Amino acid sequence: MYRKVKRLADVVLSGAGLLVLSPIFMGLIAAIKFDSKGPVLFKQKRVGIHQSHFHMYKFRTMSIDTPKDTPTHLLENPDQYITKMGKFLRKTSLDELPQIINILTGKMSIIGPRPALWNQYDLIEAREKYGANDVAPGLTGWAQINGRDELPIDVKAKLDKEYVNRLGLLMDVKCFFGTITSVLKSDGVVEGGTMDSKIEEKVASSKENHY
Repeated sequence: MYRKVKRLADVVLSGAGLLVLSPIFMGLIAAIKFDSKGPVLFKQKRVGIHQSHFHMYKFRTMSIDTPKDTPTHLLENPDQYITKMGKFLRKTSLDELPQIINILTGKMSIIGPRPALWNQYDLIEAREKYGANDVAPGLTGWAQINGRDELPIDVKAKLDKEYVNRLGLLMDVKCFFGTITSVLKSDGVVEGGTMDSKIEEKVASSKENHY
């Protein structure tokens, strides 16, 4: 029953969002076109409910010569690909706004596990074990307010499992307001290198600060 209510809320809120945010959309489109060459929207094949595939939309934040189907945090030096406008969009998470279209068409939900890339086989497999592939992926979710890019695959999958097990209005409200806090703080955003290297850098920095 709640899933039907959740879908109705997705349609109403995403439709209203497109209308209300249309001036912001137009402003961002103009800024992206002015800043760099290439299309305004970036589409990427992602995994949806029951491991179906769909194209997820974002505002383009990287140059057109960026390696395809590679998560940003796995690029050796992502700064060389991220545009000036892209840095602003990523920091504010405004690059995610076009996913309102995905929500309106039923490929995504406002709240749910973030859709994996089609080739993130380890994450897809882990989610399948926990039943997290049986709900619509979301614009934001439980894992996103509990670590975001910093989370190892197994931890992210377990948080997705927790979301599925606790699926309901209260859980979605927690994720919604938790996302607002995370965006304002830019929590858990990792733009380059592997997670291990980021942890090592933090540990080294911590040690240096003690001397």
